[in-house]
Amino acid sequence: MGNEHLLAHKDGHVLSLKLNRPEALNAFSAPMILGLIEALEEARADADIRVICISGAGRSFSAGGDVKTMGDATPENVYDHIGKLNKLIQFIKEIEKPVIAIVHGFAAGAGFNLALACDLILAANGSKFTMSFAQVGLISDGGGLFFLPHLIGIHRAKELLFSAEPIEAEYAHRIGIVNRLYPLEELEAGAMQYASRLANGPSKAYGMIKKIADQSLASSLDHILERERTAQAMMVTTEDHREGVQAFTEKRQPSFKGR
Repeated sequence: MGNEHLLAHKDGHVLSLKLNRPEALNAFSAPMILGLIEALEEARADADIRVICISGAGRSFSAGGDVKTMGDATPENVYDHIGKLNKLIQFIKEIEKPVIAIVHGFAAGAGFNLALACDLILAANGSKFTMSFAQVGLISDGGGLFFLPHLIGIHRAKELLFSAEPIEAEYAHRIGIVNRLYPLEELEAGAMQYASRLANGPSKAYGMIKKIADQSLASSLDHILERERTAQAMMVTTEDHREGVQAFTEKRQPSFKGR
C-alpha cells in the first residue's frame, strides 16, 4: 500500500494516506493517483479499517494538476490522466467508509476537488481553497463541476470557478465547504481525534448513511424514502444496533464493533 508519492499509515481503525510530493506542493502524479486507488481498494476489503484520512506532506494539501507539465500535454494524455482521476473520485464516493480530507496550506484545482470528493473537510485556520483552472484556461475536472454547485449553490460555485481566486478556510467554513477549523499546530492531532471518534462509531450505519445521502443529490424523494425503508430493515439486524439499544437502556456509552 502506498509508494514514494503516497505515504500510508494505520493507527487503530484509522488509515492515514499522505500525499508526498512536498517539493511540488503535492501536485498530482500518476503514481500518487494510482497509489490512492490501490490503498482505497485495500481499505474497502479490510473490515479493520473504518475511517480513511487524506492529507498532504510539507507546506500544503495539494496544488492539484502539475502546471509545469501542462504545456506539453496532448488531448490523449489529458483524457487518460483524467480517466485515472475519475476512477479515484468514484472510489472515494463509493467506499462505504467515511473519508476525511485534512487540509493545510493550499487546496488548489484538482486538489480542491479531491477534498470536495471526501465526506468531510477539516482545515487549518488560514488555509486557502482555489478553483484555479480558469487561471490557465481550463475547466474544472475531478468532479468540481458536480460537487461545488451541489454544496454551495450554482451562483456561488460559478463565482469561484470564473474568478479562480483563493478563498480562506474561514469563509469556506461559513458557506459550508469546510466542516471544522483548527489552529495549524492543532490540525493533525485534532483531526486524528475526530477520525478516531468516528472509527469507534457504528461503521455499518455510517456506510449506509453515506451511500444514501450521496444518492440524494441526483434522486427523487420517493426513491430516497424507499432506500431508507429497505436499508433500515437491514440495519435493525446488526450487532451495532443491538449494542446501541442495550447501551442506551443501561445508561452507558456503546461499544460498537462495526458488525
